[in-house]
Amino acid sequence: MDREIRLTQFAKHGGCAAKIGPDTLSRVLDKLPKFADPSLLVGFETSDDAAIYKVTDDVAVIQTLDFFTPVVDDPYTFGQVAATNALSDVYAMGGEPKIALNIVEFPGELDPDILGEILKGGADKVREAGAVLVGGHSIQDDVPKYGLAVTGFVHPDKIYKNYGCREGDVLILTKQLGSGIVNTAVKAQMASAQSEREVIRVMTTLNRKAKETACRHTVHACTDVTGFGLLGHCSEMASASGAVIEINAKDVAYISGAKEYAQMGLIPGGAYKNRRHVSSILDAGDVEEVWLDLLCDPQTSGGLLLAVPETEAQRILNDFVDAQMGTEISVVGRVVKSGCEKGCIRLKQ
Repeated sequence: MDREIRLTQFAKHGGCAAKIGPDTLSRVLDKLPKFADPSLLVGFETSDDAAIYKVTDDVAVIQTLDFFTPVVDDPYTFGQVAATNALSDVYAMGGEPKIALNIVEFPGELDPDILGEILKGGADKVREAGAVLVGGHSIQDDVPKYGLAVTGFVHPDKIYKNYGCREGDVLILTKQLGSGIVNTAVKAQMASAQSEREVIRVMTTLNRKAKETACRHTVHACTDVTGFGLLGHCSEMASASGAVIEINAKDVAYISGAKEYAQMGLIPGGAYKNRRHVSSILDAGDVEEVWLDLLCDPQTSGGLLLAVPETEAQRILNDFVDAQMGTEISVVGRVVKSGCEKGCIRLKQ
């Protein structure tokens, strides 16, 4: 295989930073017809992580699809990151992945062995998740893209949704932030080896242990933090819940070097789209620009953001430590008010 090929040079935007901006996406989705079915428990109306369809009183099916352009140059690692990211949507809904299908777009002029390595990386992560890979679909395209369509199961009474947080809830994030900024630094060949190793570890860590740990506790709301950044996903949670969420920027765990790279201006374009999207409900106070850049940074294969009762917060934090998930856990804020007509996010430094 030709190891000189850098996959990231094929794409202008990599990973979840390649997502269509939330403002554009919401305008498009608003024009789609609404579907009514008593068995459809979660659709796209609340911008949740996946769809859920009730099959029996004890079983509901989770359906999700996620793919993107290369965020790293190594083909095997790219496959791992993309698969981990796709599987995460099932965990964010409280479910267990069962079946996966490959989604592939690949340039015909590239060595097929590169594609083989991408698919192997994805397959290994599907196996680690305890699911089965059963095929997929591929086409030729000038820009490589890879991901999965994933089906999972969950009990209808144990679904996690991205709304429902309550006043007094503590917000816990199960991975450190900064992958978009660090990957931008890596692409510019300005990142340290430590930062590069850490961002790969974060992006390839399944949210399986985080979900399995969380399910032993009360969870009022949950989402995974991906392309819309922490503030973007908090805005969805706040708006859908009618809640005022307070985020403490300095309490968030960040990938090594992320703040320094942000101060150097190594900000992916998606961060600015995310910031515009949340501006209408964001009270940033006197928080420094660098923190806003970090909190709006589009994440690839980010952690779970959980709203849990304050009385259970310390126990779940202890359990996360015991689970040895390989990522940093941080208490990023709290819900200071609920039952509001309109959601709001307040930042503290």
